[in-house]
Amino acid sequence: MTLYDQLYYDGSWHGAKGARRDLVNPDTELVSGILQMATDEDCAKAVASARKAFASGWGRSSLADRKAALLRIIKQLEMRADALAECISNEIGAPIEFARTGQVAAGLAHLHATVTALDSLSDDHPLTTHPDHRIRYEPLGVAALITPWNWPLNQVALKLAGALAAGCTMVLKPSELASRTALILAEAMDAADLPAGVFNLITGDGAVGANLIAQPDVDIVSFTGSTATGRFIAAEAAERMTRTTLELGGKSANILFEDCDVHTAIQQGLAHCFRNAGQSCNAASRMLVAREIYDDAVQLAATLAAKTQVNRPDQSGAHIGPQISDAQYIRVQNYIETGLHQGAKLIAGGSGRPTHLAQGYYTQPTVFADVTPEMTLFREEIFGPVLTMTPFDSEAEAIALANASSYGLAGFIQTADLQRADRVAQALRVGMVQINGQSREDGAPFGGRGLSGYGREAGIWGIRAFQDIKSISGAALA
Repeated sequence: MTLYDQLYYDGSWHGAKGARRDLVNPDTELVSGILQMATDEDCAKAVASARKAFASGWGRSSLADRKAALLRIIKQLEMRADALAECISNEIGAPIEFARTGQVAAGLAHLHATVTALDSLSDDHPLTTHPDHRIRYEPLGVAALITPWNWPLNQVALKLAGALAAGCTMVLKPSELASRTALILAEAMDAADLPAGVFNLITGDGAVGANLIAQPDVDIVSFTGSTATGRFIAAEAAERMTRTTLELGGKSANILFEDCDVHTAIQQGLAHCFRNAGQSCNAASRMLVAREIYDDAVQLAATLAAKTQVNRPDQSGAHIGPQISDAQYIRVQNYIETGLHQGAKLIAGGSGRPTHLAQGYYTQPTVFADVTPEMTLFREEIFGPVLTMTPFDSEAEAIALANASSYGLAGFIQTADLQRADRVAQALRVGMVQINGQSREDGAPFGGRGLSGYGREAGIWGIRAFQDIKSISGAALA
C-alpha cells in the first residue's frame, strides 16, 4: 500500500506529520493508497515560505520573468501528460481517454491562455494622456489556492496560472481525494526552476484548508468547491478583510427553442450534463424545452440516454465513469429517489448501478421529464449524471424558469434565431452563456453570481483577480 506523505515548500520536499486517511478507488471500492496530511505547523511553514519568496523578489518580478516561468511549467507538465492522465483516471474514476483529452488537455489549455493574456498586459497603464497619472496593477501577495477533486489538474491550472502571472506566490491545498494528481504537478513545478517558495503544496482535508485560510500572511483565498464551504471561507476571510475569489456550485439551464436542431441539441445537452459523470459545476443539468417540441425531445432524450455507456475507467471508447466516492454515490441516489417520490417522470436510468457493473460508485445516466420548479431536482445541485426536463410556452417563461435558481454560473441556448439568442443571453442572470453548442474560447472568464460565487478565473480576468489597483499621480513611470 503506497503512502503519500510528501509536502512541498521552500523549494524542497518535506515529510507530512499529520493524520492519515485511506484513499479509495471509486471503480473497485478498495483502498488504493494512504494520504498523510499536513499539520498546522506544516501549513504555517508553507505560508511563511510563500511570504519570504514574495518579499525577496517574486512580488517585483517582470512580466517577462513570469511568462518564462509559465512556459517552463507548461513544458514540464507536457512531459508528464501521460502520468497525469493515468493518475486522474485512477484517482477520480475518469475514463482514460477523457482524462487525456478532457482533463489534462483542459489544464494545459488554461496555462497557454494565460501566457497569451500576458502578452497583452502591462503592469502600468496611463490614466489620461498626461504622463504623470497612471494606474498600476500590483500582486496581492500570498495566495491560498484550495481546489476540488472533480477536475484535479484543470482547477489547479486556472488558479496557479493566474496567481503566478499576477506576481503572487502561492500555497496549494488540493482536495484530499485528488492529492496524487497535485503531487505530480508539484514535481513539475519543482523541475521548472522557480525561486524557492513561489509554489508550495500542502495536503489535507477541510480542517487543513481552514487552517490555511486563517494564516495571517495569506492575502487572497481562491477557492473552488461547494457553496456551503464557500460561505464558510467568505465568512472567515471577512474577519481579516482577506480578498476571496469563489467558484462554487451550479444548476445551469439549457434552453431549447422550437426552431433548434432538436437531435443535435438533445445529443449535446445529454453529453454536457453527463460528462465527468455529471461532476462539473457548470453541467447543463436543467433542460427547458419549448412546448411545441417537448414530446419529441422527451422521447429522443430517453432513447439517447439509454445508449449512453457507463464503464470502468480503463475501458476504451466514449463513456462515463463512477462518482468519486461512496458519499457522492449515495447523495446522487438519494436525489433520484426524491425525484421519484415527488412525482417527476423517470424516462431513462433510475436507482442503482448499471446491471453490468457489480461494484464501484456507478450511477445510471438518468433523465426525468415533467419536472416543475417546486421539485427538489429543479432547485438543488445533484452533481451526478441526472438531467431534468421542463416545458415552457414562451420566451419570457423560458427566461423566468432559467433564472428561477439561487445559482448563476452558466446558461445554454439552442435556437436558429441569433437575435433571440443574444436577447435571451443578455437576460440570463449567469456568468457565462453558450449558444448552439459553441464551446467557450480559451481565456474567456469563468465564474458566476449568486450561490455560484463571485470573481472570475482564466485569461486576463484570472490574472487581475490576484492583483490590486493603485493610482499614482505626480510622477511618470521611471
